[in-house]
Amino acid sequence: MLPRESELYRLTASEVTNHLRLGDLTVEAYVRSLLSRIEAREPLVKAWAYVDPALIISQAQQLDQVPPHLRGLLHGIPIGVKDVIYTIDMPTKHNSPIHEGSETRLDAAVVTILRKAGALIFGKTATAQFAAIHDGPATRNPHDLTRTPGGSSSGSAAAVADFHIPIALGTQTAGSIVRPAAFCGVYGMKPTWGAVSLEGVKLVSGILDTIGIFARSVEDLQLMADIFQCRDDIIPQSIDIKTSRFGILKTAMWKHAQPATVKSLEAAAQLLESQGASVKEITLPSDFNDLHLWQQQTMYTDIAVTHYSNYLTAKDKLPASLIGHVENGQRHTHSTKLNAMDSIARLRPVIDEILSRYTAVLTPSTTGEAPVGFYTGYPVFNTFWTALHTPVINLPGFGGQEGLPVGLSIVTSRYRDQHLLKVAKELGPLFQSRGGWQSSL
Repeated sequence: MLPRESELYRLTASEVTNHLRLGDLTVEAYVRSLLSRIEAREPLVKAWAYVDPALIISQAQQLDQVPPHLRGLLHGIPIGVKDVIYTIDMPTKHNSPIHEGSETRLDAAVVTILRKAGALIFGKTATAQFAAIHDGPATRNPHDLTRTPGGSSSGSAAAVADFHIPIALGTQTAGSIVRPAAFCGVYGMKPTWGAVSLEGVKLVSGILDTIGIFARSVEDLQLMADIFQCRDDIIPQSIDIKTSRFGILKTAMWKHAQPATVKSLEAAAQLLESQGASVKEITLPSDFNDLHLWQQQTMYTDIAVTHYSNYLTAKDKLPASLIGHVENGQRHTHSTKLNAMDSIARLRPVIDEILSRYTAVLTPSTTGEAPVGFYTGYPVFNTFWTALHTPVINLPGFGGQEGLPVGLSIVTSRYRDQHLLKVAKELGPLFQSRGGWQSSL
C-alpha cells in the first residue's frame, strides 16, 4: 500500500521500484517528498555537500517519460554519492578548500553503472576531508544531534538513516562504511575488495579502499550488489537459521569493546541459539594479533604517496591530522611496509578457510555507541576485515544504554558476497524485530 504523499520519503528503494512498476507512483512525486524531508532536516543533520533540487526534479521528469519496457533495474531510484566519487554534473570537493570551485567533468565507473541502470544521482554526501581523517565533517547523527554519525562516509550514513534517500555510496579504507552504518542504525555493506571498480574515486589506499553501500533494507543492498555484478562462483542457497552454524569472533581488539557492544554480541548469540542455530566462539591463531597494526602501516604509507602532491602544493590548506598522516607514512621504511603487506596477504587464505567453516561469523561493528562530538570513532573492529578483503555487512537492531544503535557485523570469506546477503536476509529482520532497538525517526 502506498503511504500518503507526505511520507513517501519513508519508502525503501525496493518498495519504490514496485510502486513505479505498478504505476501508482511517479519518480517526480517521490523525489519531491525526499526534497521536502531534506528541507526540514538538513539544517540539523548536515548530510549533504551538494544538492541541486532543480536538477533533481528535471531528471525525475525525464525518467518518468521513459517507456516501461526501456526502464533499467534502478529506474528512478535516488542515490547519494560520497563526495570523493566523481560525478560529471556535480562538483566533487572532497570536503577540501583545495578543490573549492573546481569542476571535474567525469563520472566514476560506479556512477556510470548506476546511471545506465536508470538511477537518479541525487547529490554528493558529506565526507571527512579526502576520506582520510578521523575528524568528521559537520554532519550530525540523526538519532542524537550532539553525536557523530561516524565517518568518513558521514553524510551517506546520515542521509539514509534520516530518510533523505534510500541508498547511498560510501568508501572504506579502515571502517568508513561499517562504522557509520552501525552508529546510524542502517545496513552497510563493504563488498569483497576489488569486486567494485574504484575508477574515478579519490584514493586513500589502492590495496584497501572499497566502495560500499548504505541502505535501510537488505533487499536494497541486494539490488545494488546485483547492479555492480558482485557474483559468487557458486550460486548461494537460501539460509535456514535452524540448520546454520555461526561463529562469534571478538578479535584481538576485544579489550576496546564497551558494554554496549559486549551486551549486543552476547544477545545476538543467545537469539541465534534460541532459533536453533549452532553458535561457537572462535579463537584465531596468534598470527592475527598484529593485523590492526599492519593495516595502519599499510594505510599511512599509502597516504604518504596519494597525498604527497597536495602536501607539496597546498600544505597550508590541509588539516594538521592529514599532514601528520603523510609525514608519519614517510617515516616508515619500505621494509616495514613490505612486512605489513606481505603478512596480511599470507593471512587472507587462512581466514578464508576459517570463515568457510561457518554459515557466517558475527563480530563487532564498533567499540560502542556513537561518541559525542565530531570525532568519527575508533575503527579498530573494522580494520581487520578491510585488510583481509572479506565482505562485511553491518546489521542494525541492537542498542546501548544511551538509546543509540549498536550494529553487529557478519562476515564470510572473499567473493561470497551473495551468500552473505542471503544470511543478512534472515538475520537482519530477526535482529531488527528482537534486538531491542528501533529508530524513532
